[in-house]
Amino acid sequence: MDFFNSNIESVEFNTVEQQASARKFLANVYLYMMGALLITGIIAYRYGTYEFIEKYYLVQTPKGIEIAPLFWVVALSPIAVSFALQWLINKASFPIIFALFILYAVLLGFSLSTIFIIYTHASIFAVFGVAATVFGIMAILGYTTKADLTKMGAILGMAFTGIFIASMINLWLGSTGMQWWISLIGAIIFPGLIAFHMQQLKKYAYDSMMSEDQRRKIELLGGFTLYVLFVNLFLSLLRLFGERD
Repeated sequence: MDFFNSNIESVEFNTVEQQASARKFLANVYLYMMGALLITGIIAYRYGTYEFIEKYYLVQTPKGIEIAPLFWVVALSPIAVSFALQWLINKASFPIIFALFILYAVLLGFSLSTIFIIYTHASIFAVFGVAATVFGIMAILGYTTKADLTKMGAILGMAFTGIFIASMINLWLGSTGMQWWISLIGAIIFPGLIAFHMQQLKKYAYDSMMSEDQRRKIELLGGFTLYVLFVNLFLSLLRLFGERD
């Protein structure tokens, strides 16, 4: 099964069983998403201190203070885990997929700990609230709209790939101008991707042809996808509007 890329035909959602099953499916999707956000947020807040950053993410060299190799491992490892999770979704058992999901949330928490020494706590929480509001609006729009968002999702997916590659390049370039444009484009495309994936998840929610194992995996992958989109939307907005400490 090509998760979130296949075009599922519309079906009639007129049975009590289908409606109850769909509600449970979407509740589980959001449970995974909120659980991952909670894990990431707690770890980022707990370890977002100057003492931790200086001890583990920075190193003294003859040229001065530089970024330690551990920082790059922490920053890039969530990407590797993400690819592994999506590659193994049809091959591995659910416990393995779930373990990778939790590992990603933990690693991303350590990766995002640096925002607490770059931006004021007040602006982080304010931007988080704005991101949550935008996410909620676009999720509702994606769930309720009658328009087919498949073509829009394909275009935005390509744009996401583009800014992902640009972000990887900018890790080494360190261009603030390039980072600003990446953040601006991200703030535009991530809300659209949220709406698109919500529409896709709604279709999966009412698909009665899936096995229980497939359904559990799609619930988890759906939560993972929304979690990643939310985090990226939050970071894009934070880089644009966050107040530096």
